[in-house]
Order: sequence, then structure tokens, then C-alpha cells
Amino acid sequence: MLPTPPLLLVVVAVLLGGVCSVADNSGAEQIHLSFTDDVTTIQVTYSTFQPVKASARYGTDQPDTLVEGSSTPFAQDAAGTHLQYINRVSLPGLCPGERHVYQVLGPAGWSEVFWFRAIPEGSDWSPRLAVVADMGTNPSTLPFLVNDTREGMYDAVLHVGDFAYDMFTDNGTKGDEFLRQIQPVAAHLPYMTCPGNHEQRANFSNYKNRFSMPGGTEGMYYSFNMGPVHFISISTEFYYFLEYGFEQVFSQYNWLRADLAAANQRSIRNVRPWIVLFGHRPMYCSHKPNHACTEWHDRLRVGEDEFKPALPGLEHLLVSSGVDLALWAHEHSYQRSWPVRDGTVTDTGGDPYRNPGAPVHITAASAGRSTDKKPENLHWMPWTAYRSSTEGYTRLSFHNATHLTIEQVAVGEDGAASVVDTVTIIKEECFT
Repeated sequence: MLPTPPLLLVVVAVLLGGVCSVADNSGAEQIHLSFTDDVTTIQVTYSTFQPVKASARYGTDQPDTLVEGSSTPFAQDAAGTHLQYINRVSLPGLCPGERHVYQVLGPAGWSEVFWFRAIPEGSDWSPRLAVVADMGTNPSTLPFLVNDTREGMYDAVLHVGDFAYDMFTDNGTKGDEFLRQIQPVAAHLPYMTCPGNHEQRANFSNYKNRFSMPGGTEGMYYSFNMGPVHFISISTEFYYFLEYGFEQVFSQYNWLRADLAAANQRSIRNVRPWIVLFGHRPMYCSHKPNHACTEWHDRLRVGEDEFKPALPGLEHLLVSSGVDLALWAHEHSYQRSWPVRDGTVTDTGGDPYRNPGAPVHITAASAGRSTDKKPENLHWMPWTAYRSSTEGYTRLSFHNATHLTIEQVAVGEDGAASVVDTVTIIKEECFT
């Protein structure tokens, strides 16, 4: 049983919406970090409601190095509703593996001082991540994530789509509220994202403006490395919001094919053997039968030939490229699959997660938004290994080049948290 976070932590992180809104009068808020294409540079993004010269001070002991960035006005519509300024500043020249401190400049002065730890160089270390999705505001999981962050349990967070329900709601103030609430986590850990269906309004404008991902695609698809792991973020929503353009499906597909080919060069895969892909809508799930991810002809998985040209599916790329783990969301629960490809489980006996021969699929969508507890919606499929409808979040621990442990932490109605599912994937050989 995990300890319940202190009462003060719950009050600060949930009821008051984050550290900044309580103790900081600088006017800088919604502070969050993200990786860049350079391991020695991290990006800090923050909002102000008055124009400011986007700036940060940082260092290993004191925030004594000044850097400037860019500021972009962002409103909810052409009339300028709820105008704010999204400020982005890169912090270069970091000392790998070392703790750093920083603060950002708001209209009324410098913010409080935050900390983060730059990730080590190379592949010979053990990344630890938290995975959340479908979160919403005031989730029961957030105090535990804040506590874990303060205890130094993670190197980064993956948020697999669906953030605030919705960021544009109430003229964008719901998005502000969400980003204030996650600040006690995201101001200290790179908060890496992908878009979900609830971000689609105005061609994902809130998502594209509020987050700063690497790759030059407005955060819609990109990849990054951590130790022995190559992470790939995709937009599953390209396949479902075709009114924003068919070309996005093909651009992403061609990029993904090239990215996986590069990651599978022998000299690279030998150094960075794990490949993890994350996107919002799952290829496989254990839900009521009319959900696409329970169907044999899921559009994301196998494509869609009713369009000309046909939309390309992605599963064959994952299988042929030896993707080890696929992380999804959207179905409001936690689900773990057996290793599966083409709708067929590769092995459910003996030791199925040792050299599994196909990707393992995790749906990590129980972080807060109305987890689905209705019995009529639970539908075990041939690939279902475990599922839980209790609110919670997922942990990934890459011990080394051969062992990855996945844990699901559930937060019960009594406010206590416990690990309810654990599995270790062991890969002693590549299956490409």
C-alpha cells in the first residue's frame, strides 16, 4: 500500500490548482518542461496574461545564467478572446545527470525557483517514467504524482492525450486550470505529450500552442531518446478528423517509417534496443464490442481502403520494426494485452513476456476522467491479459537493455494507492 500524500500537498496541488497560484506573484504560470532534440538542452514553456520578454535564469547551484526566448500571443478565436502569451525559453549547456534550478520572468518579476534533473548522456542508465492520460482537472491521481515527483521517482512523464476536458472550455480557462494544476509535476519533469480527440477543436489549436514538443510538427508526431529507449509519439487523431486534411496521415506514416528504419540500424538498435510508441486511440482494447479497437478492421491498425488513396494502417510497421511496447489511452481504464499481432496472441502460456515476438499494448487511460466501471462495457478479448477500472496511473522502469517493468498504481475510493498490476518484459533477442 502506498502512503497517502500529506494533507497540505493535496490542498496545494488539487484544490488551489498548483504551486504558482499559491506562492508566486510574478504573473508567470502554467510552467512546464519538455525535451528538445539535444540532451543538453531543455525547453521551458509558460504563460502570462501581459506581454513580457520571455526569459529564464538557470544554473546548477544558483539561477545565475540568463537566457531569452520567444513569446507568442494566443487567443481562443480571431476576436482575441482570452488572450494570453505563450513564452518559450531553451536552457542550453546542461550538465547531464545533474540537478539544475531555474526561474522564469513574468510581468511582475521573477518566479519562484524550480528544479529539474538533466537526463544522463548515452544509453547506459535506467529511465523511469509516469504515464497518464484522460486526466481532466482535480483528478484523484494528481497528489500521488506530485508526491512521487518530489521523491525523485521519475525522469519524465508521458501524457497520452485528453488533458483538461476540454482545454478550450469556458473560453480556454479550463486549459489554464489544468496546466496550473500539473505544474508541481511538469515544472520539474519533462512532460511529453500526444494529442487526443478532446484536443481537436480548431485543428488542435490549444494543444499546438500550449505544449512545446521537439520535431518541428507542432507536437503532432516526434521522437526522442532516453537511455536505452527510443520513444515515438504519434497522432492517432489524423485518422479520425480527416476534415483537417488527408495529407497529415501520409506525412506521419512516411515519417514514422523513416524514424523506425533509423532506429533499427544495427549500430543504433544495439545501443538503444527498446522502442516504445505512444498515441491516444488504441489498436487493441477490452471494451464493448462496438468500439473500433475491438474490431478486426480497426482503421488505425489495418488502414482504410474506402478512401483514395487508401489510408495506411500502422500495425505492420510496429511489428516489422520490432516495437516492444505501445501505449494508448481513450478507453477510460487500464488494460494490458498479451503480446499480439494481426489480432493473434503470440503466446499466453509459460513465460509470454520473455522474448514476446510482438508488441505488448497498454491502455493507460485511468488518470481521472470518469473511469468506466459499467459491467456491460467490459468485454474481454482474446488478447486481454489484465484490466482495471480503478483510477490510477502507470509506471515504466527500464532497468537495462533487456528488462522493462510496467506497474499500474490504483487510487481507491478510500484515497489510498497501491500497485495492482506488475509485469516485466524480458528481451534477450530482437524479433525484427
